[in-house]
Amino acid sequence: MNRILIPLLAIAMAVAGWFAAKEDWLSLLHPTKATADSGARKILYYQSAMHPWIKSDKPGKCTICGMNLTPVYEGEKGYAAEPGIVVLPQSSITVLNVQTVPVKRAPLVRTLRFAGNIDDDDTKHRVISAYVPGRIEKLHANFVGMEVKAGDPLLDIYSPTLLTAEREYVGVLKGLGSSRESVSGARVRLQRMGLSDAEIDALPKKAPGESASQLLAPISGTVVNKMVYAGQYVEEGKAMLELADFSTMWLMFRAYEHDLPFIKIGQEVEATTPSLPGQVLRGTVTFIDPNLEEATRSAKVRVDLPNPDRAIKHRLYTEARVRATVPDVLQIPRLAVLSPGGNPVVYTDAGGGAYERRAVKLGRLGDDAWEVTSGLSEDDKVVVAGNLLIDSQSQLNDNSAAPAPAVPEPAAPKKTDATPVKAWPLATCPVTNEELGSMGAPVVFVFDGQQVKLCCKVCKPKFDAEPQKFLAILNITKP
Repeated sequence: MNRILIPLLAIAMAVAGWFAAKEDWLSLLHPTKATADSGARKILYYQSAMHPWIKSDKPGKCTICGMNLTPVYEGEKGYAAEPGIVVLPQSSITVLNVQTVPVKRAPLVRTLRFAGNIDDDDTKHRVISAYVPGRIEKLHANFVGMEVKAGDPLLDIYSPTLLTAEREYVGVLKGLGSSRESVSGARVRLQRMGLSDAEIDALPKKAPGESASQLLAPISGTVVNKMVYAGQYVEEGKAMLELADFSTMWLMFRAYEHDLPFIKIGQEVEATTPSLPGQVLRGTVTFIDPNLEEATRSAKVRVDLPNPDRAIKHRLYTEARVRATVPDVLQIPRLAVLSPGGNPVVYTDAGGGAYERRAVKLGRLGDDAWEVTSGLSEDDKVVVAGNLLIDSQSQLNDNSAAPAPAVPEPAAPKKTDATPVKAWPLATCPVTNEELGSMGAPVVFVFDGQQVKLCCKVCKPKFDAEPQKFLAILNITKP
């Protein structure tokens, strides 16, 4: 029996020893959690190396780039955010009502407003002058503003010169032996005196006792000026009436040079006037003056307005609107830009509650947007609400991060020599042995507590070269 128990006991002890050795070996390779925790540093938080504002109290991945978060241990500062980045918690974003919109490409619309006046079409303006001297017998167009049509009588004039030419033409026309050349010459003479072909053709039917001739309107229009009266005698070339065609009116306004890039020939213009409430007048730009007025830096712009019913009156005040559209450009809302007149900046959404300040270059200004020439791309989102408060926080962050100015140390008090100065005992110069004052005012200074007097400035360099020599001669050298 003992023979059987002894081998079994030995086997059991060997197995127990093997398990004990295994546990010791495993404990060396894989220490327990309590052992590891007792020797490890404390983790404060986890942070993204690419986007430092992304932090978490648990391991994970960056919500922006997807990289693993890096642990930051106690005693470490972690990754610092770049200058110009403001990080806000979600609660602050909600309170500040921060809103963002994407940067996009779209047509830039600009509505320009101008004040102008209505004028008549200057190309259809006519002045009626006297071709021959004579007396005005009757004035048919006898007031300013009267509407006349082409061929209507304007006035009756008695002119001996014109009457003689008319009778000669009738005589030549009725003469049996008159040649075609003579008839043509007489007709041309009457045309040069202001008669139209219709008036010349009607001369054979004119009564022999009728001495006055009628002057007909060459165009349809409105009398805008009257310079003569019935019974007045006029000389050749005298201006008598002025006609203007109001079927098309000119809207004239001035555009400043920064508005000229938006105005083109053929562009549609809308206009309103207090005399026509509720009506919108539409026309097209037909002329832009290439010469700018130096004082106002503006150019004249002309718009043709159809006026078939003569509702648009001459010299009316008008307000014009030009709606210009620029083809697709990269643009951002006007509210997103801070300091557009100086160094314009915007704030973009960097993700994770962070907002980055960016400097941009602006182009043309639209009604609600700025054209951006550099600094942004279509993938960016800009802040349009709350950006002023974000900018204030950014400036506070920059000021707190900047090193404090060095405080200058107080100047050390000047050391004063407590040794009393010994007076110069002699009346002669130690260098030349000349009497002091013989060469002007002596040169006085202190050397090593001893007052020294020299006869002139020339002796000073010699004394400075060998001061002990001259002091030894006088037997006043310090021991």
